Amino acid sequence: MRIKINIQIFAIIIILILTKQIEIYAWLMLFALIHEIAHMITGIVLKLRPRMLKIEPFGIGIIFEGFKNTEKNKILIALAGPMTNILIAVLFSFIKTRAQTLIINSNILLAIFNLIPIYPLDGGRILKAIIAINSKTGKEDDISNKISNILMILLTAISSILILIYKNIGLLLIIAYLWIIVIKENNRYVLKKRISKLIEKEKNT
Repeated sequence: MRIKINIQIFAIIIILILTKQIEIYAWLMLFALIHEIAHMITGIVLKLRPRMLKIEPFGIGIIFEGFKNTEKNKILIALAGPMTNILIAVLFSFIKTRAQTLIINSNILLAIFNLIPIYPLDGGRILKAIIAINSKTGKEDDISNKISNILMILLTAISSILILIYKNIGLLLIIAYLWIIVIKENNRYVLKKRISKLIEKEKNT
C-alpha cells in the first residue's frame, strides 16, 4: 500500500500554530487516522485490498482496489469510520481524563463532518451507493453531484455567519478545503460525462 501526503498540510499546521489552534487539529488528525484504520480493517474483512493511504490537510483517506467492491461493501466501509468515532466518544464519556471533553468533541465532530452527504465524504459515498442500489438507472453520479453542490452552498452560507460571529479561522479553512474537494469532484464528474458522450457517439456511428 502506497502512502501519499499532501504538502498543503504543512502550511495548515503553520497557520494553526500561529493562531493557537494546533491542539484541536492534532487531536482531530489522530482520530481521523483511527477513523481511517476502521475503514481499512472493514475493507480487509470484506476481502478488499488497500491501494493507497492519502494524508490530506483535513483528513486521511484510503483507496481500495475495485475488485469485489460492491455498493453494499461501499456502504459498510463508509459507515465504519464514523461509527468508530461515535464509539470512541461514548467510551470517553465514561473515562475521566484531562482531555476528555476535547476527545469527545473531536470524535463527534469527525463523525458528523464525515456523514455530511457530500461526495467524496463518507456520507456522500453512502448516499451514492444507496442511490445506485435503488435507482438501477446509472444516475447516481448525476444525483450525488447535484446534492453535493447544493449542500456546499448551504454550508458556506451558514459557515460565513458562524465565522463572522466566532472569528474561527479553523472553520474557514475547513470550508475552503471542502470546496477544493467538491470542485475536484465536479471536474472529475464533467470529464466522466464527456468520455461517456464520446463513447456513446462512437457506438452510434
